[in-house]
Amino acid sequence: MSVWNAMPRTIPDMATVALAVTDGMLHFELSVAYEVFGSAPAGVTAPWYDVALCGADAVRVGRFLLEPDAGLDRLRCADTVIVPGWADVDEGPPADLVDAVRAAHAAGARVASLCTGAFVLAAAGLLDGRRATTHWAHTDVLAARYPEVQVDPDVLYADNGSVLTSAGKAAALDLCLHLVRLDHGSATANAVARRLVVAPHRAGGQAQFVTTPVPARDDRPLAALFPWVMERLDQPLTVEDLARQARMSSRSLGRHFRAATGTTPLQWLLTQRIRRAQELLETTDDGVDAIATATGMGTSTTLRRHFNRTVGVPPDTYRRTFRSRADSDPSRLLE
Repeated sequence: MSVWNAMPRTIPDMATVALAVTDGMLHFELSVAYEVFGSAPAGVTAPWYDVALCGADAVRVGRFLLEPDAGLDRLRCADTVIVPGWADVDEGPPADLVDAVRAAHAAGARVASLCTGAFVLAAAGLLDGRRATTHWAHTDVLAARYPEVQVDPDVLYADNGSVLTSAGKAAALDLCLHLVRLDHGSATANAVARRLVVAPHRAGGQAQFVTTPVPARDDRPLAALFPWVMERLDQPLTVEDLARQARMSSRSLGRHFRAATGTTPLQWLLTQRIRRAQELLETTDDGVDAIATATGMGTSTTLRRHFNRTVGVPPDTYRRTFRSRADSDPSRLLE
């Protein structure tokens, strides 16, 4: 399933998030999930997530000992279950954790794994016949251990609707932001990204093994180029324009761009234009012609073509679906 083809859900339907933990969990992935879902970004007044740390007992995460808020049985009551990864994939995941995750999904929960948490979902049978990923260093092990799983080692995350998996480290943040975008829309997800000082969107189909998954703040000249482009999405920028601003040749720009983002300058630029269009469709009453101009698409015909191909529905359908679902919850923010 394309990560673009999922429309925003109604917030009350995904309001409770359970972080499923056990000994040996990777503290980075656990911290990422708690940071994203634990508190709303400034200015967002719509109902946010109610987060609970769920484990069978006190768990050791790195050098820290954490006391869960509830037992693993709480997973069955959650709307979304997040399974962070853990360090030792040579050992099978704990049976009680696997059983609890399986029961949660059977009860209707959306289940997402971060990094090697995919091994828990695979052990629970949730990935059989589904496309999935994990950290690139463990994709071969996952494929060999669970042959029914369609392991894709070349993506940041895979969205199967009620079951989602991510690659490691920074890709865990990408998937968490993707979930916020599905639930709250692009504007709110971008607000979370701004709070965390990370790129607002990396497509799930993007290659996971890149030199710098998230551009470093001192990664000159690209660190200065990204915000420069984002402020000029209404302009008909070309690769030559970007190269000139970065003070390098177009060929060098392409090489640096792929190393920093895993994609080409033009594809990245198109992604940002589409995301801006989504945000404007969600938060304004501007017509498609005006949005095409504001996003540098030029004409409504061009916007409709790229939007439909990328998102899976026309702009008008996207707006109606988003608004109708938001209207079912009057407290939801439409900035």
